[in-house]
Amino acid sequence: MPESEVENPYGHIRSFVLRQGRVSSAQQRYYEDMMPKIGVPYAAAPLDLDALFGRSSQQAPKIFEIGCGMGETSAAIAAAHPENDYLGLEVHTPGVGSLCKLIAEGGISNLRVCQHDAVEVLRDMIGPETLAGVHIFFPDPWPKKRHHKRRLIQPPLVATLAAKLKRGGYIHCATDWEEYAQQMLDVLSADPALENTAADYAPRPEYRPLTKFEQRGIRLGHGVWDLVFRKK
Repeated sequence: MPESEVENPYGHIRSFVLRQGRVSSAQQRYYEDMMPKIGVPYAAAPLDLDALFGRSSQQAPKIFEIGCGMGETSAAIAAAHPENDYLGLEVHTPGVGSLCKLIAEGGISNLRVCQHDAVEVLRDMIGPETLAGVHIFFPDPWPKKRHHKRRLIQPPLVATLAAKLKRGGYIHCATDWEEYAQQMLDVLSADPALENTAADYAPRPEYRPLTKFEQRGIRLGHGVWDLVFRKK
């Protein structure tokens, strides 16, 4: 794939490629109905998270998720933890539509969705020391060595995430690619603002539910690695 297809106008290499995935009629319907209500448009200006959710960060910690996929995990976590507010990012319309459906059907009020590049949202919209946590579950592993530069977990992004976290805030990553897990561990461990909550990989926190894909992988003997780092 030509490099121009993964670089955006701001110069950083994207960790995703926008594909023309099929959007079902239900996904399209919920997307059109819900995004005006719970969607967060990208803007190159600071986002007031307290105003967005109607309560302060002291009342409800703000959690940022990169890559909601089809939304099952995002919706389940938000529904199980009404004491927190969640801002989920997903670029693919079928996934956003699916998440909108789950939010509507579940009556979930503490989850908002932004359909945009996470690097730009973090850079332009999220203020310093505003987040209580960051979730990055099963990002694209880009398994070919020549594509490793497109992986999301790289030192510049981790430094940006650390700057957006409150003191004591956490970054929770999960992957089912062992080699990518090692890269994540190396990159997160090298950031001076962060400390590992485990000796290396962490037990899966109870708040992260097992996905159907993950359950199948476990039955087949595949590994899953969780990493949880906190800001010093």
